[in-house]
Amino acid sequence: MKPGEIDWEKLKKIIENHKDEKWGLIPLLQEIQEAFGYIPPAAIDPVARALNLYTSQVQGVITFYSGFSLKPKGKYVLRVCRGTACHVKGSRGILRLMKKELNLEEGETSADYQFTLETVACLGACFLAPTMMINREYFGKLNPTKVTSILTQYGKDKGDE
Repeated sequence: MKPGEIDWEKLKKIIENHKDEKWGLIPLLQEIQEAFGYIPPAAIDPVARALNLYTSQVQGVITFYSGFSLKPKGKYVLRVCRGTACHVKGSRGILRLMKKELNLEEGETSADYQFTLETVACLGACFLAPTMMINREYFGKLNPTKVTSILTQYGKDKGDE
């Protein structure tokens, strides 16, 4: 199945598991995003109906929380910290290098859905500054050589331009 395609049976099962739960919206949205890599916009109406909510309420929760996405993301979501400690220790240069290496701007996903590049206000690992995450794994005390090595480890070919 290609990114952006919806397995309606899978979606239906996930929604059914949370149907009529009074406080089930966020866990339901988390489960959908875990299964699909994002929350398909077409899922908003069925979710709202299952939980007896307005579609605007579901949409509001999705857009309020930065952890939810309505667009497909890459297999590897790279989050570069822009917090004070990371900024002081060079995260701006790390971000510039990653943009160049991946040929992506902040918030963009590669055409092959391999990488998504994001920035975050803080990753909470100031002692490792500058820091980034790839999916759920932290990488700290970054420098250009280390970043290039990490990207290679995650499938970024040195020959890619």
